[in-house]
Amino acid sequence: MDDAPVLAVEFDAYAIAAFAGYLLLLIAIGLYSTRFSSKGITEYFIGGRKMNRFVVALSAVVSGRSAWLLLGVTGMAYARGPSAVWAVVGYIVVEIFLFIYYARRLRVFTGNRNCITIPDFFAERFGDHDGRLRITIVAIFLVFMIGYISAQFVAGGKAFASGFGLEMNTGILLTALIVVAYTIVGGFLAVSLTDMFQAMFMILALVILPIVAIMNFGGLTEILQQLSAMDSAFVDPFAISVGAAIGFVGIGLGSPGNPHILARYMSIDDSEQLKFAAIIGTIWNVLMAWGAVFIGLAGRAYFPDVNMLPAGDTENLFPVLAQQHLHPVLFGVVLASIFAAIMSTADSQLLVAASSVVRDVYEKIIRKDEDIPQSLLVFYSRIVVFLLVVISLAVGYLAEDLVFWLVLFAWAGLGASIGPTSILALYWKGTTRAGIFAGLLTGTVVTFGWYYMPGMTDIIYELIPGFLAALFATWFVSLLTEKSADTEKAFRDMFP
Repeated sequence: MDDAPVLAVEFDAYAIAAFAGYLLLLIAIGLYSTRFSSKGITEYFIGGRKMNRFVVALSAVVSGRSAWLLLGVTGMAYARGPSAVWAVVGYIVVEIFLFIYYARRLRVFTGNRNCITIPDFFAERFGDHDGRLRITIVAIFLVFMIGYISAQFVAGGKAFASGFGLEMNTGILLTALIVVAYTIVGGFLAVSLTDMFQAMFMILALVILPIVAIMNFGGLTEILQQLSAMDSAFVDPFAISVGAAIGFVGIGLGSPGNPHILARYMSIDDSEQLKFAAIIGTIWNVLMAWGAVFIGLAGRAYFPDVNMLPAGDTENLFPVLAQQHLHPVLFGVVLASIFAAIMSTADSQLLVAASSVVRDVYEKIIRKDEDIPQSLLVFYSRIVVFLLVVISLAVGYLAEDLVFWLVLFAWAGLGASIGPTSILALYWKGTTRAGIFAGLLTGTVVTFGWYYMPGMTDIIYELIPGFLAALFATWFVSLLTEKSADTEKAFRDMFP
């Protein structure tokens, strides 16, 4: 259907006002959080370990989703049908385990040992007196996270370009400026509170839109009949190959390795509250995933030909469907939800990357054993956040057409290197420092090698072989090497 009518997103004053109100809310939260976050780097990077269970639950789930859920999964469901659900099953199941089991151990140990960052945790767990383990983890963070942050800025630029008609580079710059404004002044508290409000925007858009769109079509039965008439795969959740299903479910293996998620677990005021957080976080994950999949299914019924969407791009389905079926104010909320998904990830990653530079390199290695004023560390942290934004902007401008692959690639790299090593560090007393080095390097190398080896990513997502290889390397090398007294004591202290 080459002559299919192409739809465009249109705006009016109500939609723009609703979106502007959302941006003002973010800035207000940043200003509100400034005094608390300026007290010290514990407050600036993990909220002083005083975060409420509800805030932690919502912040943990939305900081891990990014625009991939709102734009990517909706587009995937449009193209593949309900089999796209397997892309969300993996992380939902894994994050239940993380909240209930993994997070409690991590919170108890990091609280007892005054760990602020994930490199802090590894250094304390394995007696990293020379700083080599800390530096290795920081290097892995920066390699993957610069591209990850760049991808979020480019996603914002794309949303500004398609939504408001701005030039792409201008949109990238505006996204970065908004994120850096409240992240620099408000730190972790601002980021977590904005995540909570952004979670509200996201779930509002993801629940209301599919319900309204399905009702306007005549009901779910009418939608399913229309989809079945086009292709039976559009109503079959099992219309997917085994390899693709494993790859989709395996996305969840990235959650225990992404430090912007783990920092939320470390920030909660009481580790016993993580079970409640698990319930809230899982409900939010399921509702958001349900909404994304059903938006894709409804979109296929309304727009049978992809050329009916702006630029023939499935990632434009969400705003186009919303513009057709929602009041302009609610449409403004939908636009806000797209930016919420982008910003909730970008701001979290900026803080993690900055903490690894200021805490793990400057304070713990360069100025080791020196007494540095907390106010100075917070000041340096704000400078590093700004510098990371500048670097990420440069990467985004230079590779805006290529940077989107970095989202899943960075998720895979962090998941494959940090995920299995942190799990074994928390659960197996036989894990050694040498084993951790082996796992970190193996996960990173296998992720790069698998991605760049022709045809391998067509077989399976690089996270899965990277994760399994790192898990084996950590276990095997740990068996061959001797535990230090520091390592054994740290494990006993974790759970006496």
